[in-house]
Amino acid sequence: MTATAAVRTATLTVPDADLYYELRGNGPLLVLLGAPMDSGAFAGLADALADEYTVLTTDPRGHGRSVLRDPEQDSTPRARADDVARLIRHVDLGPAIVFGSSGGAVTTLALVAAAPELVTVAIPHEPPVVELLDDRDELYAQSEEQIALYLAGDRVGAWRKFMSAANIQMPEEVFMAMFGAEPPAEQKASEDYWFRHELRGTTHYVPDFDALRRADTRVIVGIGEESTDQECDRTSRALAAGLGIDATLFPGDHTGFVPDPVGFAARLREQIRNLSGGPEGV
Repeated sequence: MTATAAVRTATLTVPDADLYYELRGNGPLLVLLGAPMDSGAFAGLADALADEYTVLTTDPRGHGRSVLRDPEQDSTPRARADDVARLIRHVDLGPAIVFGSSGGAVTTLALVAAAPELVTVAIPHEPPVVELLDDRDELYAQSEEQIALYLAGDRVGAWRKFMSAANIQMPEEVFMAMFGAEPPAEQKASEDYWFRHELRGTTHYVPDFDALRRADTRVIVGIGEESTDQECDRTSRALAAGLGIDATLFPGDHTGFVPDPVGFAARLREQIRNLSGGPEGV
């Protein structure tokens, strides 16, 4: 088990929000991004990497402790990328290695397209870039059904349809343990913002392949070893194909870094070293 690293917390004020972030460790800057996952989801992975890197985690806009001036404002990958660019410049330890998972992987793609000079290595892990799939219209329609169910008050039905569309299988008792009971207030607020203001913008994002190819940033497209045939397995493979590279397998499934942060960190270190020769060469 990895020891818990000392955490420095702070808030960065940007024109339309206050962004909460955390720093651990020392060394080259490594940023861990989620959406809607907040910094708490990455705590174990951040601790496992803090012996070698300065690890930055953050609550994405509209979630957790990152508060929007206008709570009805939509979250887009480009807006989240601008937040991350501001954070990297603010902590003044960049350029950075950036690992993003799920919606955070889409943020990572938008960041490299907009500010490639801030990112040496980008690892988008299972980005739901649905636009790259042949059945995107069907998947978009299913997203609209999920949103409609949630807005109608059927939280369980919305998440059930979400998991079905993503082809994520789980035992009924596990699903109900996660979604059957009324969630704590902060989780409920995060879910509400996700369905109302973030799901569409994230899944409709179109990667800028020209910008990604022009960038000096080295890109690793990550897929969970246990995610075979899931929606994000397909989107990740389509992204890798569009970039002319092979996808890289990481431990676990869509969020493999949560149950096995140490094993996931080992694979992440290995992949970074393969590209850069180690932290000093990043």
